[in-house]
Amino acid sequence: QRQLVESGGGLVQPGGSLRLSCAASGFNMDYYAIGWFRQAPGKEREGVSCISSSDGSTSYADAVKGRFTISRDGAKNTVYLQMNSLKPEDTAVYYCATDSFCSWYDRAYAYWGQGTQVTVSS
Repeated sequence: QRQLVESGGGLVQPGGSLRLSCAASGFNMDYYAIGWFRQAPGKEREGVSCISSSDGSTSYADAVKGRFTISRDGAKNTVYLQMNSLKPEDTAVYYCATDSFCSWYDRAYAYWGQGTQVTVSS
């Protein structure tokens, strides 16, 4: 069964850092795109970042460019999201998802993890 499990969330002060992990099982993520999304209370889920399968190219939402970095470790079948210079507006539940190609639309993804909470507060 294809599964994704996020981990690494927690409470951090503004300006701090966290590294989120998305561990895949039941499929080889080398052949799929992996996207990170987030959802804050009362808001729609929004795309954060994505890494493609074919060439490993990456993309980022404007709100996180220069602060977040997505990467893939094929040997561990895991994708990471390194989050630096965190801001209170980054507070959300963060999800990873997989599809054939990267997309900013969450409805394009069929498989999702359970999410991990990130809270940025002093």
